[in-house]
Amino acid sequence: MQKPELKNLRRKDESAALFLDRDGVINKRLIDDYVKNIKEFAFLEKVPQAIAVFSGFFKRIFVVTNQQGIGKGLMTEQTLNIIHEHMLKTINESGGNIDKIYFCGDLKENKPFNRKPNVGMGLRAKKDFADINLKKSVMAGDTLNDMIFGKRLGMTTVLIGENQELLRQYPEQIDHNFKSLYEFAKYLKDE
Repeated sequence: MQKPELKNLRRKDESAALFLDRDGVINKRLIDDYVKNIKEFAFLEKVPQAIAVFSGFFKRIFVVTNQQGIGKGLMTEQTLNIIHEHMLKTINESGGNIDKIYFCGDLKENKPFNRKPNVGMGLRAKKDFADINLKKSVMAGDTLNDMIFGKRLGMTTVLIGENQELLRQYPEQIDHNFKSLYEFAKYLKDE
């Protein structure tokens, strides 16, 4: 099966959106833990600059993130909002823009509709921004759940990171792979 071309993204399509996972894509993932405050939030290399590049290619950019640390009582929704305000401020100062952040704070075992790989957050974005076309959109994430989420919504999927096991085991879920979000942005800019 032929993979969708990323070259088509080089011309800004008014209906294409970029969906980004957060932990492991935008900021450093804490192994077996959650980012519970601003001190624990650390951008991965050149991510704010990457999002500035993406802002020239996509009309809309969204963050879709599972945050079950809320459901576990490790942080509050208010604390998560403070973390996200900090993240958005840095991205905006670098020339980038995030249109909206969608998150699911529910526990995984409850199988909530808004938790990836379920499609609730994507459908909420489509409802909030009727001008986007999910089939022309891209999901960039670092986990299989991110890839399944994107595929279920008809998006092109981009795996961020060097997870060779995922690439080997689930090639049908992954359309493209880049070492980092910045490498993905560089590809679009330079191609």
